[in-house]
Amino acid sequence: MIGWDLRGKTALVTGGTKGIGRAIAEELAQLGAHVTIVARTASDVAATASAIGGAGIVADVATERAKIVASIQGPLHVLVHNTGTNIRKPLVQYDDAMWERILTTNLTSAILLSRDLHPRLCEARGASVIHIGSVAGSLALPTGVAYAASKAALAQAARTLALEWARDQIRVNTVAPWYTRTPLAQPVLDRPDVLAAIEARTPLGRVAEPREVAAAAAFLALPVASYITGQCLHVDGGMSIQGLGNVL
Repeated sequence: MIGWDLRGKTALVTGGTKGIGRAIAEELAQLGAHVTIVARTASDVAATASAIGGAGIVADVATERAKIVASIQGPLHVLVHNTGTNIRKPLVQYDDAMWERILTTNLTSAILLSRDLHPRLCEARGASVIHIGSVAGSLALPTGVAYAASKAALAQAARTLALEWARDQIRVNTVAPWYTRTPLAQPVLDRPDVLAAIEARTPLGRVAEPREVAAAAAFLALPVASYITGQCLHVDGGMSIQGLGNVL
């Protein structure tokens, strides 16, 4: 069907070797895009690039942005900012370095990479930039203020850039997952009491699989989503719309 594939398009996915990023890279490749992934571990980059028939860049988005930008030639149709990290501690247990690390990795690197790749996005004449945010960016969780702040900022940056870059035919949106079976979330999900609480708080009664989040990102990348910009799509099993749930 016209508009439901990415044949002839190029895509860049940061944090593309594991979890949600890997699933997004696979989904975009299956839709026909030539996908370039970015991650820090050379062996993971090589294995993933080979598996999806794409390319890889071994780099840290927080410190090696110039290397990534120099590797992208020609129009860039899809840019997915997936790289992220978290430290689950109360604020009083953060030191300055912890705070800076999370904000730089989750927020600053994404915004500045978008800025530096703006010429490549303009060349695409209809590019899609997708931020992988989090429900934690709109609802409060008990710990992880730096993570929450960075994800909230990503969603707001998407709204602002959607206005700023509309004249360049660049759409900017956010996908905000709830708990998903990824390496980053696994230490939490391995605790039976916490997993039970998460499932009880989620109307669909389970955590997400990476491919389910990837499907939302892929949709926003497709030409059929050409009139969607500045939005935050929650992929959360209904968690964010639940009030008292089954109490009443």
